[in-house]
Amino acid sequence: MTKISWKPGTMIYPLPAALVTVGRTPEEWNPITVAWLGTICTNPAMCYISVRPERHSYPILKRCMEFTINLTTASMARATDWCGVRSGKDYDKWMESGLTPIPGEMVASPTIEQSPLSIECRVKSMMSLGSHDMFIADVLNVRADARYIDPGTGAFSLEEAGLMAYCHGKYFSLGEMLGKFGFSVKKK
Repeated sequence: MTKISWKPGTMIYPLPAALVTVGRTPEEWNPITVAWLGTICTNPAMCYISVRPERHSYPILKRCMEFTINLTTASMARATDWCGVRSGKDYDKWMESGLTPIPGEMVASPTIEQSPLSIECRVKSMMSLGSHDMFIADVLNVRADARYIDPGTGAFSLEEAGLMAYCHGKYFSLGEMLGKFGFSVKKK
């Protein structure tokens, strides 16, 4: 295999295509599509999102210092894309996208009813990095769709939710499982 130098703008993919919700009151609640996000730490549970300062949701996020990450599914692809290309200053994203806000339990920002997993977060610190500002947050609460909880084990089966990912400007549904963590060293 031959490798060549490539553009610095080519990033690490795929990423979750998540809908992040912000705002303290139903009048200002707004969903924003974010792909620059991820887990930072498991104990304590922490994650981050990176948002461009020119986005409509940015000043709301910066003032409230709370947000909710709502994972998306293949059935939410159109709404996820729409919320990423339209601004909450020009549209009522809830009405236009068909998404349903549900008040948060531990934060003022809502969760999205259609999301299989919603992660309520409080910002711990913020870093200005260039095109985006990173909001590092503590996870306060995780809300899971009961349809994906195994009644026998109590385990959450996120793989059955039909999650989607973002890869270099395109959305993809996740495919077949290739193995479980540790399968390469498991004794037969």
